[in-house]
Amino acid sequence: MSITYDILLKGGTVIDSAQGLNALRDVAITDGVITAIDHDIPKTLAKQTISVKNQYVTPGLIDIHTHVYYGVTTWGIKADNVCSTAGTTTVVDAGSASWATFPGFREFIAEPAQTNILNYIHISGIGLVYGPVGEMHDLAYADPDRVADTLKANRDITVGVKVRQGKTQVGENGVQPLKLAIQAAEQAGMPVMCHIGAGVPLPGVLELMRPGDVITHCFQGNGDNIVDEKGTVIPEAWQAQQDGVIFDVGHGAGSFHYEIAQRAMEQGFISDVISTDLHTGNINGPVYDLPTTLSKLIHLGLSFEEVIEKATFNAAKTIKREKQLGSLKIGTTADVAVFELLDGEFEFYDAHGTKFIGAQKINATLTIREGEKTSF
Repeated sequence: MSITYDILLKGGTVIDSAQGLNALRDVAITDGVITAIDHDIPKTLAKQTISVKNQYVTPGLIDIHTHVYYGVTTWGIKADNVCSTAGTTTVVDAGSASWATFPGFREFIAEPAQTNILNYIHISGIGLVYGPVGEMHDLAYADPDRVADTLKANRDITVGVKVRQGKTQVGENGVQPLKLAIQAAEQAGMPVMCHIGAGVPLPGVLELMRPGDVITHCFQGNGDNIVDEKGTVIPEAWQAQQDGVIFDVGHGAGSFHYEIAQRAMEQGFISDVISTDLHTGNINGPVYDLPTTLSKLIHLGLSFEEVIEKATFNAAKTIKREKQLGSLKIGTTADVAVFELLDGEFEFYDAHGTKFIGAQKINATLTIREGEKTSF
């Protein structure tokens, strides 16, 4: 038999919700593409065989909320440094770049990276260059037409419009920045990702959101939360999710509150997507990487299969990339992660200093991006 495959991952449990697959399978990769998934593919058919026995093989993780405009914005990190060892093959930068700074983001950040880097363009013309000052205190910074034009000209790596809706970011402007973001998004035929925070009443934000738009920081506990003072999920949040608004964790340095998440999830309010909001302020804790964030949600009651689905297929659908990302279907890009699920006692922290002990932790053992093993 002649060599057919470049890499053969042998003996692992494949978890791929896009195909309804949770079973022992071998996975073969050729020329950067998934070329076979079967019960027992002979080693002789592959140039390199990697045993993944007692481990899980999943699509590469997709982190839909990160900040990777390194060297230009307040919070930018180098994506490859963390993603290459975390099973994360695609990240979406959530509004670091504006229409004005997007060309530099494309040329110097997205294009040279090993990680697949996509982008939400900020409705504010200054983006997140200087985090300490709210970027939409002055509505003059918003230019929906130029944002829409930039999105339309760069559909290969853009996924929508970012807006932050907390008083710190918008001052006295209320939901007007969101309205401007929606205006740009409608012109481009794309969704909005909306950061929620204290000082802008959440019902008024949710009322404007459209099916496919994303609420990020859904478990934030800074005020104007999805749960009221009695700990009950507000009816507007239930209605928005029912209407097709997508709720994303967006952990961050201040936007994941353990008790808010616990109360909401006990009532059955579960986020659709799990992301990190990874940036300079949390990469060394409490976030670290996407597998750590997924582990926290396992502690809060989700299964391993559920968190993987939310960080792969659900994430791919959210950014309208499910035809090529978020699954291991034959013919799709070979973005693959291999994980072990460790048992023990693991310390986790939310974004407010609350410590909790989890019984399981997800650990990435191999990351493959476009058919190539990544390492730094």
